[in-house]
Amino acid sequence: MYINGEWVKTDRQFSVTNPATGEAIGTVSDGDKSHAVLAIDAAFTAFSSWSAVTAYGRAEVLQKAYGLMIERKQMLAELMTREQGKPLKASLNEVQYAADFLRWFSEEAKRVYGETISSARDDQRFIVRYEPLGVVAAVTPWNYPISMITRKVAPALAAGCTIVLKPAEATPLCAIAVFNILHEAGVPAGVANLVTTLDPVPIGDEFCTNIKIKKLTFTGSTAVGKKLAQDAASQLKRVSMELGGHAPFIVFDDADPIHAAKGASLVKFLNTGQACISPNRIFVQRGILDTFVQTFTERVAKMKAGDGLDPSVSIGPLVNREAVKKVSRQVEDALEKGAILHSGGKVLTGGSYTSENFYAPTVLSAVSEDMLIYREETFGPVAAIIPFDDYDQVIQMANDTRYGLAAYVYTKNLSRAMRAFEALNFGIIGINDINPTSAAAPFGGMSESGLGREGAREGLGEYLETKLGGFSI
Repeated sequence: MYINGEWVKTDRQFSVTNPATGEAIGTVSDGDKSHAVLAIDAAFTAFSSWSAVTAYGRAEVLQKAYGLMIERKQMLAELMTREQGKPLKASLNEVQYAADFLRWFSEEAKRVYGETISSARDDQRFIVRYEPLGVVAAVTPWNYPISMITRKVAPALAAGCTIVLKPAEATPLCAIAVFNILHEAGVPAGVANLVTTLDPVPIGDEFCTNIKIKKLTFTGSTAVGKKLAQDAASQLKRVSMELGGHAPFIVFDDADPIHAAKGASLVKFLNTGQACISPNRIFVQRGILDTFVQTFTERVAKMKAGDGLDPSVSIGPLVNREAVKKVSRQVEDALEKGAILHSGGKVLTGGSYTSENFYAPTVLSAVSEDMLIYREETFGPVAAIIPFDDYDQVIQMANDTRYGLAAYVYTKNLSRAMRAFEALNFGIIGINDINPTSAAAPFGGMSESGLGREGAREGLGEYLETKLGGFSI
């Protein structure tokens, strides 16, 4: 753990395993509530000095961290592939994405502007100032174990906040590597702190109840996010939540079905389907359904599952056996209720699949509303294709979910694209675009997919408080 500028090791340790092989790749300190308290106290003490550092000074530290992350890109990517399982190419992309947040917010730190407001009184002036909130508690997930850290740490530090971070118990080694970079970049003692633990509950409780914490930022499941937001509400802490998704991918019959199928296959199986923006429901207009399904299936059939360090592999392992069981349950339920299996549909075992965490990339068509996969987030390598007839029908079907994170639309009709963009109740919408994300763009969802935004200037605003001064002259 990293607390008050020093590396802390506890007597209790827990093992970290490679999900592709099941082999232990390291041990990590198993922190508890007392370590969280120490980290929070350190961050609280450091806040007064860090918030007084000029924006240019804070930007310089983040720029150094960016440079170090780029220098260590290959090493970080290989570590991520061993610890999280995603193919090395995807890990390299994530490290670049993570570094982008350090660079973007180093620049945005210098662009926190105040404003003046006219008064109805001639002897009065209003001045608005934006100040850092204070100590931030952050909880990050296992599926993007480096970029989700910088997406929170970079804006917090840029704003002048201090932070205590608890990474996912499945991927603490990536977090340690990131905090090594922050340390070497010159982040002062107490400004950024890391608490690793095998049991996240006591740490989460402390984050929600410790009066020194002014904001909680969380990325993970909707159920856990709701619990944390509820617990934090007793002190009216600021919260931002990036939660689950159930993204629709809509292909209208004026789109090129082959082009759309290629795009859908890439984003559907991104990170083995373990991405909150991964499309769970692929709606295809009937006139091009057969061509789309054929092209999509052909591409998926060529995907190879295995250890992500193998350059020929495009599908890594699921995070654990419980995830495999969930995917299997959804596929079995769909097939029992009339879905058509085009590819995959089974757990991969034997040979090199020693960890039992692999599920074959799967394509289902004729998926209907009574199936579990139509309602539940899959978080796995299963594509559910659903036919539709007209615009109004598919918009209603796409919006028929309690989630609202990402959506995708393929069409050549500009009017239809604009109408769909306005009608879909999702925070991020890709129009003929499978990667509508960037450090410079706001990321976040509506409804039960979360609160607040990360990235962009909105992401920096999540860590700032508004102060008004009324001057009588």
